[in-house]
Amino acid sequence: MSKTVIFLGPPGAGKGTQSQLLKERDNFIQISTGDILREAVKNQTSLGLQAKKFMDEGKLVPDDLILNIISEKLEELKDKNIIFDGFPRTVAQAEGLKDMLSKIGRKIDAVILFDITDEEVVKRLSGRRVCPNCGAVYHLIYNPPKNDNVCDKCGTPLIQREDDREEVIRKRLEVYHQQTAPLIDYYKDVLIKINATLSPEDIYKHIKSVL
Repeated sequence: MSKTVIFLGPPGAGKGTQSQLLKERDNFIQISTGDILREAVKNQTSLGLQAKKFMDEGKLVPDDLILNIISEKLEELKDKNIIFDGFPRTVAQAEGLKDMLSKIGRKIDAVILFDITDEEVVKRLSGRRVCPNCGAVYHLIYNPPKNDNVCDKCGTPLIQREDDREEVIRKRLEVYHQQTAPLIDYYKDVLIKINATLSPEDIYKHIKSVL
């Protein structure tokens, strides 16, 4: 039976890292609204252009836009193991997801809460740098490039994403606490809390043990 898992937690808590590990090792498919939206913005689709206005201000993209994207994805992935990374972000989205899953005969098996402080999130995200050419990700403290601010893989100058600036991160955290944190109570029956400051490998083992 295919599994459906939700990763819940603030931006920068490590949800994307664990999604990658489950993709590589356990044949999960990651549905990350952030990645889907960034792709839509890059390709300048009508949805992407609508979403860009909200993303640039550190605001949440409206539920109806997000649900339209997710619905299309679910149709493609009916019989796969799925991780929702960064979705749902509001109780309204959670209700929408529940309806979509029931229509295709699925349910949520576990909701993993990545537990971390705001200050740790700011430290993690404000140091992140990305390569605009090949997509490689670095961190000024934890994983710096060999040459200052240049991609090791392709030599392109690295950039700081707009939503990784400290003032935008703090705005995103504020939005998370207001709009997404209520999901902790909404999903209390299937919620599993993990310490997001552990090593990626320890977090992975913990997740595997509960799945």
